[in-house]
Amino acid sequence: MENIYLGIDVGTGGVRVGAFSQTGRMLNKGDCPIKTWRPQTNFVEQSSEDIWQATGKAIQSCLSEGAVNPTAIKGMAFDATCSLVALGRGFEPITISPTGNNDQNVLVWMDHRATEETELINSRNHSVLQYVGGKISPEMEPPKLMWLKNNLKNTWKNGRKFMDLADYLVYRASGNDFRSLCTTVCKWTYLGHEEDGGGYDPSFFKENDIEELFDNDRVPLKSHPIGGCAGELTKEAADELGLPEGIAIGVGIIDAHAGGLGSLGAALNSGDDDPFNHAIALIGGTSSCHLAVSESPRFIDGVWGPYFGAMFPGMWLNEGGQSATGSLIDLIIQNNGSYNDLVKAAQSEETDIYSYLNDIVEKEMSRNGLEIFNDHHVLPYFHGNRSPRADAAARGMMSGLNLNQNVNELALWYGATVQAISYGTRHIIEAMNGQGYAIDTIYMSGGHLKNSFFIQQQADITGCTVITPEAPEAVLLGGAILAALAAGEYSSLNDGMKNMCRPGGTVQPDRSTHSFHEIRYEVFLEMYEFQKKIHKKMSTTNR
Repeated sequence: MENIYLGIDVGTGGVRVGAFSQTGRMLNKGDCPIKTWRPQTNFVEQSSEDIWQATGKAIQSCLSEGAVNPTAIKGMAFDATCSLVALGRGFEPITISPTGNNDQNVLVWMDHRATEETELINSRNHSVLQYVGGKISPEMEPPKLMWLKNNLKNTWKNGRKFMDLADYLVYRASGNDFRSLCTTVCKWTYLGHEEDGGGYDPSFFKENDIEELFDNDRVPLKSHPIGGCAGELTKEAADELGLPEGIAIGVGIIDAHAGGLGSLGAALNSGDDDPFNHAIALIGGTSSCHLAVSESPRFIDGVWGPYFGAMFPGMWLNEGGQSATGSLIDLIIQNNGSYNDLVKAAQSEETDIYSYLNDIVEKEMSRNGLEIFNDHHVLPYFHGNRSPRADAAARGMMSGLNLNQNVNELALWYGATVQAISYGTRHIIEAMNGQGYAIDTIYMSGGHLKNSFFIQQQADITGCTVITPEAPEAVLLGGAILAALAAGEYSSLNDGMKNMCRPGGTVQPDRSTHSFHEIRYEVFLEMYEFQKKIHKKMSTTNR
């Protein structure tokens, strides 16, 4: 009987579980949605208890069809969004919400309530910021923690643990508060490269008046590298999840970084003498992350990092990203007056709305060329810009709006939005290549793999070859690799990736589109500059 490893992914909308063999073959998967609250504008909250219960349901869904024998499961590993979990007395949930509801104890990564705190931190320009791309983001934990201290004093006083979500899941499963180098380096300003094994710079937290964060082990001073074992599944957790106790638990990882492992493993088998310098992992879903690694640190304005050991031991990670991609596409589609007509039309064709729109766009392009998009331009910063502008105050723009209300017009705006997201990827890659990378290949994973038009636009607009993984769920596979390492199946991360990751399809850029996209890319860049002029003018008005 072959060994089985579980990758458990907690995304923004739900929990997914994949069961994999030691060779990376996915045997089965399961999923379960999770709840989200939005009590105010820019407030996005979840519940750690709801997430844990959903984890158990997703695991049981994965096991339910009999394809997976629970006694064969030797390891499991969690990845999750970089959301902040607060636990109070007895390590029970404690509220992070203006509602006061203790069930709402998770500040979701996309929660932007702490924009003022973010601006204050950045204005102080502490030296640790050079390792987060020069500016901290409201998606990171220090601004969120400052907001809690300033606005929910009871939570700050009585909080016993403040944890990244992946670390919480490890803690809940193993009973060990075993913080990950991935989460703490990327989201907490942990300096993993320091000679003594890394640590936090106390002066940063004192400067921002949250130095008591480390009192009574609320946040441990030590973090642990990816690929290690954090402990074993306790009897209590095993009973709650419906699994045998004693399963090895891998050190946690951020969800996008798990996708990076599950995607970039194929690069190790590419035959390239320096594969990582030419490769970037693009993990797309609600948002998108762009991950590249190097042997030496590369400081790139507006690109998070360099993060030491955050994805590969001994290597530096640069992380670009777009705060809204899948969510932006859905917004553009659903907020159009023709949305209901689109749904009915797709149902009549027995297809999904994205495939239906792709069909319209591709037929129009075949008849009339790319010029169908001449009047449709989108700046995709509807939730700010994460990279490379690092401008949380940036906003979306659309140029070319008209009075047409039909599915064909909606298809054009959908296509223009997909292209705008791809221009954002190009902008990120250019920033990285300007500081030492030579990226010409995108290893793509995540929800966008289901969209052939999206993949082709990424290739055409960036000029990069796009490699899709053989495994349909690269994020889950990344977790399974860490689970196999925790159980001792493989001796190193590279060994695990080589044995469990394989490339699937290859999409080449259509070079004939280059000149058209060059012009639209210039417009894309100019739209932001024009927006800055608007913001500057309006800042002089009395409000």
